[in-house]
Amino acid sequence: MTLQEIHTEIERASERRTELYGLLSQGHDPGLAEELKALNTRLEELWNEHRAFRARLRFGDPEAIVKRARLEERLERAA
Repeated sequence: MTLQEIHTEIERASERRTELYGLLSQGHDPGLAEELKALNTRLEELWNEHRAFRARLRFGDPEAIVKRARLEERLERAA
């Protein structure tokens, strides 16, 4: 998923969440409450994915970073 696709999905989910809050303010509906709970979970996942994507763009692949760190650590111990 691209950064733009993540943003688009976050916007859609946020709009739906606003609608759900409006509907739930008129009276409790267990089905809508459950949808809101699932939507909040999905939004949290999307934001986590967004942060991870931006970190990869900025710093590179996490596996490569860990490999470099381990190599540097071995070199320091050997010195």
